[in-house]
Amino acid sequence: MASKRDYYEILGVAKSASAEDIKKAYRKLAVKLHPDKNPGDKTAEDSFKELGEAYEAVSDPDKRAAYDRFGHAAFAQGGGGGRGGGGFHDPFDIFREAFSGAAGGTAAGIFEQFFGGGGRQEQDSRQRGSDLRYDMQITLEEAAFGTDKEIEVSKLSACGTCNGSGAEKGSRVVNCHTCGGKGQVISSRGFFQVSQTCPRCRGTGQTVERPCGNCKGEGRAEQRTRIKLKIPRGIEDGSRLRSTGNGEAGIRGGPTGDLYVVIHIKEHEVFEREESNLYCDLPVSFAMVTLGGELTVPTLHGDAVLKITPGTQSGTVFKLRAKGMPLLDGSGQGDLLARVVVAVPQKLTAEQKKKLEEFAELLGHEVPPPHKSFLERAKEFFQ
Repeated sequence: MASKRDYYEILGVAKSASAEDIKKAYRKLAVKLHPDKNPGDKTAEDSFKELGEAYEAVSDPDKRAAYDRFGHAAFAQGGGGGRGGGGFHDPFDIFREAFSGAAGGTAAGIFEQFFGGGGRQEQDSRQRGSDLRYDMQITLEEAAFGTDKEIEVSKLSACGTCNGSGAEKGSRVVNCHTCGGKGQVISSRGFFQVSQTCPRCRGTGQTVERPCGNCKGEGRAEQRTRIKLKIPRGIEDGSRLRSTGNGEAGIRGGPTGDLYVVIHIKEHEVFEREESNLYCDLPVSFAMVTLGGELTVPTLHGDAVLKITPGTQSGTVFKLRAKGMPLLDGSGQGDLLARVVVAVPQKLTAEQKKKLEEFAELLGHEVPPPHKSFLERAKEFFQ
């Protein structure tokens, strides 16, 4: 099995990168590798999923700290991560594994004596369900104004036959006869006692007298579920929404996990987004930039009228205030920055060509003064 790549390497950042640098790197690569831009490319699709897993791990301060210390071992065995996501589990499990014996067991007795406790005691057989991840695509308009969505996910839900208990009607939950309710079986290896997870109760310490025939005693079964979600105004690409209690059902009536929805905003035909601001090119005829006039500009909030002054140069940037994206906290609105691009006609009639030649002769060899680039002008708005 191929080893997993370093998360920082996947994101193309240094281990010391700031949270903001990690976020920017993720956005850039997510746009490049997005399935919409690479239809049918399995390699790009796999890289996109790998990128999402890496960002989910190092964007969370607690998970990043665990990853920096323990590497991929911090997310091994899917603890709490659910399907499709990098779960989190107790990092000290790697120390327990370090004491593995020849029989395949773990020297939990030794480990617990060093770090407190004397092995597992009797415990509740109910276990929390796994968290789930769902990747959702929305349009820029939906991100700007918010929307309600309904998704369908296939997940382990409480068994309808036993209501999640895992037991047939009239059957009881009892201590496991194999481990005596401790969840572990212990065998001697010379001076050492080696503990293994009980093969009968799988470490829970309890079993049911007669397991449910539908779910085989687990208390949950696979089914498709429809879930309604509210997408807030101004949400950004890569944001995660948490839907509490919509993950997988717990084992034998245990607490339900959560559903994490990762938002991906589709590329827009007209506008490009940078945080709360929008950018676009604005085609303007040569006659209008020369003589001036009024031009109707499309925005996400409806048409706006822009006054073009005579002599406007190609590349000039106009700012339409509060015509961008709303801030997620509702405290304001971004701007729309429109760059003038002179539209050159591709076909001319004989009369149009003649008039243009006459105009060129009258104009002579006059050359318009140089103008700043689009990015230079756009940056001036923020100084």
